[in-house]
Amino acid sequence: TTFQNEKKIEYQVQPGDNLYIRVVTLDEKTTILLNPLSSGGNQNIGSDASVYLNSYSVSEGGLLDFPMIGEIPVKGLVVEEIKEQIQDKLKTYMKEFIVIVKLVNYNITMLGEVNRPGQYKIYQDNINIFEAVSMASDLTDFANRNKVAIIRQTKTGSEVVYIDMTKRDLLLSDYYYLKPNDILYVQPVKGKQFSFANFPYGVVFGFISTTILLLSYLQ
Repeated sequence: TTFQNEKKIEYQVQPGDNLYIRVVTLDEKTTILLNPLSSGGNQNIGSDASVYLNSYSVSEGGLLDFPMIGEIPVKGLVVEEIKEQIQDKLKTYMKEFIVIVKLVNYNITMLGEVNRPGQYKIYQDNINIFEAVSMASDLTDFANRNKVAIIRQTKTGSEVVYIDMTKRDLLLSDYYYLKPNDILYVQPVKGKQFSFANFPYGVVFGFISTTILLLSYLQ
């Protein structure tokens, strides 16, 4: 069976987001002028701090301040639309150039019944729920795979959606691909505290042994 699910994150940029933007031209001086953040000689953007320092922040008003073209509104736009806007405005000043725009690493948080709960940084355009769970070394044996909560920020607040990871229909869901800052909370199955894996065998056997000794002594 084939499931159609477009591999597009279609994330709309919001105030506070960071974008990595680079303009490549045939003229070295122009390239340096248009890329002041990364023209200091250190092109290593491997660390989180370097990625942040080599990116542009979107203001509270949803504006991006870029060299030569000034402020442009980017709130609610996807990365490809921002790239097109920068290209159109730079055409006034030059002819041959390439614009690269990427959303700087974003966070996915996984909590509850996962083997390695915590916050994970994503360095790719999109990630589906199974790829995210694999980063946390899969779900635990006590995870309720039938009811996994996805907490997603929207314009009106936080949205909570429950998905069933055992159903094939998940591949058709709008929540199959995660978005920046999504939170996954995996609930435990009912009665986890009474499971055999957590059963206090040592305490029970110790109690039985003590009882037997007392009975032997009394007899």
